[in-house]
Amino acid sequence: MQLENIDKEKEENISEDSHLLHFWQPCKFEIDENFNFVNNSFLFNTFSNLLYMIAYPLLHFITKFFYGFKIEGKENIENITTGKVTVSNHVHPLDCTMVGLANAPKKTFYTSLETNFKIPIVRRIIKLLNTVPIPQNIKYTKAFMDSIDELLKNNKTVHFYPEGSLWPRYDKIRHFKNGAFDFAVRNNVPIVPMVIKFNKPKKINNFIKTRSTITLVIQKPIYPNRLLRKKEAITDLKERVYQSMCNELA
Repeated sequence: MQLENIDKEKEENISEDSHLLHFWQPCKFEIDENFNFVNNSFLFNTFSNLLYMIAYPLLHFITKFFYGFKIEGKENIENITTGKVTVSNHVHPLDCTMVGLANAPKKTFYTSLETNFKIPIVRRIIKLLNTVPIPQNIKYTKAFMDSIDELLKNNKTVHFYPEGSLWPRYDKIRHFKNGAFDFAVRNNVPIVPMVIKFNKPKKINNFIKTRSTITLVIQKPIYPNRLLRKKEAITDLKERVYQSMCNELA
């Protein structure tokens, strides 16, 4: 289902939290008090690194061949030596792959809906690619937050989709939730906005058009304002990032 095929009147009646793609989720998955949000075991890291070695060139080829994918602004993240939070619009089933390619050679730790860990096969892959489930049960929120804080303190990259849900090929930035900006403020690390853009096909002549392509634009890092109180700093950071990303699509 593609939002670009929905008429304007219907689009306005869709909740921004609505999920426009639905996947089969027959597998059981449950977070409990013993759940390990970030697996640091030697065996897990060995298999994870092996998958990265296989997946990186394969996904680079797939995104380039099928979507003409390219990255702009890579220099904006090359000199960040601390932990960082990256955010992007959520507009394609493979946009997590595109974010990972943009952050390479550094690994990306993704945050994801807990329900994605109920999808057959996918659940194994995303786990090995360092995806951290966001618990639905508020009882386990602190353990989740502590795990993300630890990653950022250890200079890792954590990616959030602040819009929350996937709207395929949507060409605007939707409203943001606070989570990513809360982590950035609490750990005093930058937010690096990434904007995924769908480029319109170009005409070769009056009869033939080239295919549409995808570009991921890495914007300059945006830092929390340490002069503000925490709540104000979160709102301020969220608004600056939102405006920056909107400007890219204007």
